Amino acid sequence: MKLLDRYNRINITATIITFIIGSCTFYFLLNYILINQLDETLKTEQQEIVSYVKEHNALPEIIPTKDQYIKYQPYAGGDILVKNEFQTLKKKYEKDEENYRELEFSAQVAGKQYTVIVDKPLEETEALMQVIIGVTILMIGIILLTGYLINRTVIRRLWKPFYNTIDSVKSYHLSDQPALQLENTEIDEFSLLNQSINEMTDRIQQDYGSLKNFTGQAAHEMQTPLAIIRTKLDTLIQNEGILEKNAQHIVDIEKAVHRLSRLHQSLLLLTKVENKQFILNEDVRLDNIVEDKCTEYSEMIETMHLDISLTKEPVTIKFHHQLAEILVSNLMNNAIRYNKKGGSIKIALHAHQLTVSNTSANEQLDSDKLFKRFYRGNNIEDGTGLGLSIVKQICDLAGYAIEYTYNAGWHDFTIYFPA
Repeated sequence: MKLLDRYNRINITATIITFIIGSCTFYFLLNYILINQLDETLKTEQQEIVSYVKEHNALPEIIPTKDQYIKYQPYAGGDILVKNEFQTLKKKYEKDEENYRELEFSAQVAGKQYTVIVDKPLEETEALMQVIIGVTILMIGIILLTGYLINRTVIRRLWKPFYNTIDSVKSYHLSDQPALQLENTEIDEFSLLNQSINEMTDRIQQDYGSLKNFTGQAAHEMQTPLAIIRTKLDTLIQNEGILEKNAQHIVDIEKAVHRLSRLHQSLLLLTKVENKQFILNEDVRLDNIVEDKCTEYSEMIETMHLDISLTKEPVTIKFHHQLAEILVSNLMNNAIRYNKKGGSIKIALHAHQLTVSNTSANEQLDSDKLFKRFYRGNNIEDGTGLGLSIVKQICDLAGYAIEYTYNAGWHDFTIYFPA
């Protein structure tokens, strides 16, 4: 859930609860004030009646009105004298029953006790309450809607620099030049975030540049020792006496030197690809390269008694010829070397994809580690572990997608070319 949605949900929920509690409190408080005001009016009427009785020693004449009803009842000896008693009752004076606020008190007139009842209808009070409550609910709805729209508009605008930062970080690649530079904003917190990310990416890019330079220089410096070792090894091989006594040792050394040489070439290639030293502006006939590589590897295929199936159609892509050869060569070399004797290879080239599939005695490879450097599957001791890493690096450089799947003993590698 997005932060804005979560904030709106919490804010609206808290606002609604606050308004409900406030509305209930307001209703009871308003009802109390209006009833109390009505009671004060009844008390005023009581004072007028009491004053009239004191002055004239008689009860005032009852004049019927719509907003007040007065009733006199003679006091019966067994009754209890009523001083002041307020209550809300439902009574019927004219047509329908209505709620009335009633004041009942006692009065002594000419030596006799009377019970005086004064009623005032609550219709106007209730109508006023309904209007006030209706207006309050309407205002609450308007406030909630306005608050929601304001929060949605203003907060989205306030958070826009943050989302711009996220988009910039998503599209940033470590090999990009120049380094990531996020702009300052009017909001201090976002400016601090952008400044911290800028400083962090600067440090990372410097470390990455140092590492790349080290890798390139190390791979370059390996050329001379390798050439010396090869020269000395050739000298030993030409010495029949030494070769006869140390044949196995020399063979092991030659294998190690060959593997080190392939590792050196792979590291140099990776460095060149990462530094974007290849310009992808050539029209490359990929079908011709696939066919040439099948011919090139035919001897290895026959040695392992592999059955190869090739399906292709003319495909021309904007690429680099050498990288295209390396791409196809690594996939085919991988399919041959890690196949089983008597196994099969399937190559399918279509307009927008190249698929190389092979059988193998090995189980499914780890997709999360497959294209990482120096990764080799279980029971695989040979190889540098850089072949598929180079393939992935070339695909990333060209903007191609590569996918690995495993199905019923077949390892499938598919490269998707953009339309």
